[in-house]
Amino acid sequence: MKTFKIKKNSGKFENFDVNKLIRSLRRSKADEDLVQEVASNILGRIEEGMTTKKIYQMAFNMLKNSSRTTASRYKLKKSLMELGPTGFPFEKLVGKLMELDGFETQNGVFVQGNCVSHEVDVIAERTDSHYMIECKYHSDPGRVCDVKIPLYVQSRFLDIKQRWETHAEHAYKIHHGALFTNTRFSTDAIKYGSCVGLMLVSWDYPENGALKDRIEDAGMYPLTALSILTKNEKSQLLDSGIVLCEELANQPELLDHIGINKSRQKKILEDSRELCGQK
Repeated sequence: MKTFKIKKNSGKFENFDVNKLIRSLRRSKADEDLVQEVASNILGRIEEGMTTKKIYQMAFNMLKNSSRTTASRYKLKKSLMELGPTGFPFEKLVGKLMELDGFETQNGVFVQGNCVSHEVDVIAERTDSHYMIECKYHSDPGRVCDVKIPLYVQSRFLDIKQRWETHAEHAYKIHHGALFTNTRFSTDAIKYGSCVGLMLVSWDYPENGALKDRIEDAGMYPLTALSILTKNEKSQLLDSGIVLCEELANQPELLDHIGINKSRQKKILEDSRELCGQK
């Protein structure tokens, strides 16, 4: 079989791997016949130098023609990029993911360290653990968190940890620093984070517990994954503080507030409930 070089979001080129495409299609829960049909179609249309963005768009369009919710699962990575322009929706998503592990969370908290005060994206706390979490959101899939970011996060955490350890209510807790990003970490960032014990979570790291796995396993899809919503509708919902499909499914009156008619509301709510696993 002839090999083709395709252009990644980072600008680098790599050989097109149809098995990688098939794995991503299967993650969307498409049935196997559709997976093979889409993969075969793209194999017949691939060209030298084609971008991964173009390949994704072809696959997405074919999935959407078959099932909106399958297409929504497939576009998870892109839907995270659409959470901007501020980082707040991503921070809220991270907080909700920590709550699934039994933590109580707060977003955008000012915390006094030993030396200075810090604004922390997410504080997560339970009986045995206390996390200071920094969230690095990027709207450009080619952006990578290099080693400077975990270095910065670790220095802030150590200042806060020193103060936390003087509080009687924290005497029996283990304190942790953490860094979440919706893109990727550089090799040195992972090496440093692992060395100092900083919790690192990115789109595809760590092998067990990467961001994509946490979201898919929990059914905690952002509303930006909904292919039936327009860009403007997504923006209005995000501006109102709604981030997750689950929140939308539980508060259908929000669709009235942004002027969506009843027939479309029904389809939007059906897709929202299917994505987040509600019946």
